[in-house]
Amino acid sequence: MDNTKITKKRTKDTKERIEFDDLSRQVIGCALDVHNALGPGLLESTYTQCLAQDLKQAGIPVALEVPVKVEYKGLDINCGYRIDMLVGNTLIVELKSIERFQPVHEAQILTYMRLARVKTGLLINFNTKKLRDGIRRYVH
Repeated sequence: MDNTKITKKRTKDTKERIEFDDLSRQVIGCALDVHNALGPGLLESTYTQCLAQDLKQAGIPVALEVPVKVEYKGLDINCGYRIDMLVGNTLIVELKSIERFQPVHEAQILTYMRLARVKTGLLINFNTKKLRDGIRRYVH
């Protein structure tokens, strides 16, 4: 009986991972299309708008510049933090156009994931020759 519960739990966990993997693959596929069309060297805002357009055309819901509140002593404090993209209400996508990732970029996406209570995130740097070198995925 206990083994059945464990199996069901594992099956559910596996299904959730597959769903996330599918969504992240779709986002990465669209990001690759944008990068192939535009190349590196443009502003982050350009990549954001183009990626959002491709996601919408693929039927994937996306919200831009989503405010993130900080909860402090029972109060919601609006400090001006904004998630670049919230995809399907389950995936945070932070976009960069920088020379290389720094520890602060990882801290930023992990903090946004925690504050927004979103378990998964992608950090994508479009300022690379090969976009695959500029993609990091996080599961919290």
